[in-house]
Amino acid sequence: MKAVESIACIASHSALDVFDGAKDYGFSTVALCRRGRERIYRAACGAVDKCIVMESYADVIKPEVQGLLKEDNAVIVPNRSMAVYVGYDNIETRLNIPVFGNKRLLRWEERRGGKSYYKLLDKAGIRRPALMKLEEVDRPVILKVQEAARPQERAFIIAKDGKDLENKIGEMLKRGLISEKTLENAVAEELILGAHFNINYFYSVVRDRLEIVSVDRRIQSNLDGWLRLPAAHQLGLEMGVSMIEVGHIPATLRESLLEEAYDMGVRFVEASRELEPPGVIGPFTLQTLVTPELRLVVHDVATRIGGGTNAQMSIGGQYSKLFLRKPLSMGGRICLEVREALENNILNKITT
Repeated sequence: MKAVESIACIASHSALDVFDGAKDYGFSTVALCRRGRERIYRAACGAVDKCIVMESYADVIKPEVQGLLKEDNAVIVPNRSMAVYVGYDNIETRLNIPVFGNKRLLRWEERRGGKSYYKLLDKAGIRRPALMKLEEVDRPVILKVQEAARPQERAFIIAKDGKDLENKIGEMLKRGLISEKTLENAVAEELILGAHFNINYFYSVVRDRLEIVSVDRRIQSNLDGWLRLPAAHQLGLEMGVSMIEVGHIPATLRESLLEEAYDMGVRFVEASRELEPPGVIGPFTLQTLVTPELRLVVHDVATRIGGGTNAQMSIGGQYSKLFLRKPLSMGGRICLEVREALENNILNKITT
């Protein structure tokens, strides 16, 4: 494999964090932009060296686009937008550019099929909410279902029991927010209430260790505004509550929880090695709830760079300095790994 000169990323989700980190470690940067969404990347000329503008993100598999990336000796850092819009099959079989990390692990983020994050969590012995069939719901539940119009977004329906869930599904179908097709792959989980924290980990192949880089929390629309209203106003309004992630803020975990958080990460890495060798390479996120008993429950998983890591862009993750003696965002941590892999001639061990 030729020496890496450029870091490329689908221009969405967490790309700016990756590009910022790439510049810190001497790489040029390539933004793979969808037409109409390239302006901010062209404007960010201090972090983005080149924009390849495509009609669709999926065009990254076209020979002419891959040819440009090969000319730049690029490595692609995958994000959620890449997984959704390019697709797992295309990434695994038609993308011939080195991908940072284990690209076959991306599809394990799904909740259905033979490869799902539930299976990963169970293999690792990590607590998660119990699953229920729709017809068996008899307690408070959260239904996770893709939106009809935006496949990258997940709608959430919270109901107190089976009848309430049935009524709310009917309302959302009427409004066109979900469809019968997306409902087929919906998953009903027991509702667990707790403080939510996204724990952003990094498994370093070069240093052979797991690191906690940062922790963040989500800002969701229009839930954020809804929670700021007095209860009397909430009860008087007839409007739906949306939990689409629109931003993130840094957070910290109480120190007594860090031992459990780190142990969960270690077990997740080990389980991934057994189920999808070589397992985790680089970043992953466990989205957790902290219960009143001060136990961590994982309710979602990202097997690549998380969407909230850009909350630490340019300032560094709260915990990264404990491992590296300098603050790094996840984008910076990824690019440090690429640089060190090049210096140690093991680039093939951190890309697929």
